[in-house]
Amino acid sequence: MQTAQTWAYYPAMPYLFETEEHAALRAQVGRFAASAIAPHASAWEEAEGFPEALYQQAAEAGTLGIGFPVEYGGSGGDITHQIVASEALTVHGRSVGTAVGLGSHLIALPPILALGSEAQKQAYLPRVLSGQRISALAITEPSGGSDVAALQTSATRVGDHYIVSGSKLYITSGCRADLVVTAVRTDPDVSKRHMGLSLLVIEQGTPGFSKSRKLRKIGWSASDTAELSFADCPVPVSNRLGDEGSAFFAILRNFSAERLLLSAQCVAIAQLAYDESVSFAKLRTTFGKPLSRHQVIRHKLADMATQLHAARALVGECAIRCQRGEVQMSQLAMCKNTATDMCSFVVDQAVQIHGGQGYMRESLVERLYRDARLYPIGGGTREIMNEIIAQAEGY
Repeated sequence: MQTAQTWAYYPAMPYLFETEEHAALRAQVGRFAASAIAPHASAWEEAEGFPEALYQQAAEAGTLGIGFPVEYGGSGGDITHQIVASEALTVHGRSVGTAVGLGSHLIALPPILALGSEAQKQAYLPRVLSGQRISALAITEPSGGSDVAALQTSATRVGDHYIVSGSKLYITSGCRADLVVTAVRTDPDVSKRHMGLSLLVIEQGTPGFSKSRKLRKIGWSASDTAELSFADCPVPVSNRLGDEGSAFFAILRNFSAERLLLSAQCVAIAQLAYDESVSFAKLRTTFGKPLSRHQVIRHKLADMATQLHAARALVGECAIRCQRGEVQMSQLAMCKNTATDMCSFVVDQAVQIHGGQGYMRESLVERLYRDARLYPIGGGTREIMNEIIAQAEGY
């Protein structure tokens, strides 16, 4: 059962950092999502894709550029604004896959902003933020995911070009991307590990660059995910971001922001699943009274609300610390694990509360249950997060 949501929705417990500006942004993005995404959400998820024209619609609505500088075509703001916008997009759009696909630039553009020259920023950022071009970030490889320093895609310099060979896997928006910010090994000495990595912007149409296949997933269905191949692909040295060998720490910084945004997505998914469950429990009647009048259901909802609010509070704290420059990787790892555990619990309980209907493909909570499974894996697995925490704690 899918209950109607309006763009005026606000969570019962807003993030601690929220101001009137954030509230206005939530309403603005909510209006766009409710009108442009929600009516098509189920169809796009079943079709495993959404129209590319949606990027320009999002840009015109002021959604695509949130968190990016105005001088490059952005709407201004910071990661706190991106968190609020992401929640509004998910809750009102009712399609996690669409929200994720629209947001692939949130991880693809920061390396350009951080390492790129002024010419590179002017060349790439405005066209992506206006919805004219689609961007993706390519780090993960078939040979391994979490061990970034061990990546094998090679980039050998020959004159004013790098010759790139290798492949990338699980790349969000990889099939439709016009430009891919790609991690490569520019120093063949593997013993140097992280010191031998660089970032190149590789554009669609470059000889030897191909989208090998579109991958099918159990969730995030409306978002395209690709395997990319590079066969002696010539990439101009001028497409390198920053100095040669400088990519590793930029990638780590990018991971930090990505993990916070993934945590916020978990909060958004859980909020949507919780709201659906409350509505269903009030409307569904068993044994002569609404489900919400049964103590066992009320207590399930209470547990869902408690964990949701706790995770929201931790995400908000980490966002504030990020803005102050105080946050540590271990804190973000704790935040991601807390949020993913919470989300997994909430969507599971949502399916249980919906009963047989929750197991049906036409049910929103069934889809959210599948969408949520990615988060303990993507952006660094739960096990890697625990290792980061353990190292920081000194054991």
